Amino acid sequence: MQDSTIRLGRTPVPAAGPLRRLAGRLSTQRAGHVVHGAKTLIAAMLTWSIVAPWSPEGRPYLAVTTALLMVNASTVYQSVTKAAQNVVARVAGLILALATARLLGPTAGAVAVIAVLAVVVGPRRTADDRLQVASTAVIALAATATDPMGSLLSPALQTLTGAAVGIAVNALVLPPLYLNESDSAVRDLARSIGTLLHDMGTGLAGRQLTPKAHTWLHQARSLDKRLTRAEEQVQQADESLRWNTRCVAHKRRKETTFDDTFRVLRGVSIQVRGIARTLADNAHDNHSDHHLGHQFLDQYAETLHLAGAAVQAFTEPRPAGGQPDASPRERLRAAIDGTLAWHDTMTDTIARGALTKPGAWHVYGSLITDAERLLADLDRTNTH
Repeated sequence: MQDSTIRLGRTPVPAAGPLRRLAGRLSTQRAGHVVHGAKTLIAAMLTWSIVAPWSPEGRPYLAVTTALLMVNASTVYQSVTKAAQNVVARVAGLILALATARLLGPTAGAVAVIAVLAVVVGPRRTADDRLQVASTAVIALAATATDPMGSLLSPALQTLTGAAVGIAVNALVLPPLYLNESDSAVRDLARSIGTLLHDMGTGLAGRQLTPKAHTWLHQARSLDKRLTRAEEQVQQADESLRWNTRCVAHKRRKETTFDDTFRVLRGVSIQVRGIARTLADNAHDNHSDHHLGHQFLDQYAETLHLAGAAVQAFTEPRPAGGQPDASPRERLRAAIDGTLAWHDTMTDTIARGALTKPGAWHVYGSLITDAERLLADLDRTNTH
């Protein structure tokens, strides 16, 4: 594509940015699939070569299955925790099979006892763990009747070996990190909040409070979906840093996962939702003296524009030189100073009884307080 825009008729529509992001995402996914496939193959072949010489009939299927489960865990931390759960569940199943085979033999009664014990004795375990215990016990039941100790030791050793190989491959061969996904989700959340603030400011300045107030409230409530996604991505990024050899080798443990930024944006979204709710309630208030004055709406619209720009700039990366970007900080500082000065003016106006719409004083206070809290949270975190 030689042109950086897509032309519809005579109107050019910028497309380079979205297309570039889409191409980058597809390229990253493709590379991830290649790495994932290579790690799976390495784990399977390495486990087979280690376990096949001493496994019964040279068929280490249990070891290979366990290794594949471990190497396909989304993080190194999950590899280790899943390995521990897997080994414990399978050993418990093998011991249960050995005990029931000695008491009842490989019969239908033994199968029934295994099913009941797996459910009753392990109520604190997850359903998957209980199912794994029961299935392992049932599969091993016939073998334990003919060779009790051999049928117990070999699967246990295969499980341990497969788990160790899977963990090692996952930890040493490009262990997964999810910093980019976390950053992208948090920036998407910030862009959505900033866009909504800007839209509300534009609407107030254009005297469109009544027709658009409920749309803003719906959009503010819809931020919950982006909050949930961002929180999941941030948590996964934090987890991917635990016990990750790439972090140790490249000293990346202190890299940001936008955890603190997400917490600030979650608080900001609460304030934005409060602003949208107050505006929606006021737009459909039947008391005419409760409606907001035009001067207030104009000044509040400017505050929302500044706040929207500040939120969007909040998640932008710092310059490479380490010096803070003066422009976003200056805009943020100006928004806070302007809101505080405006707050003092409104307080003085209320005290003198000079409000144009005195019946709306409680609405003024709610909107100003939400804006102050929003900007104060951004300023406090941006300073640190």
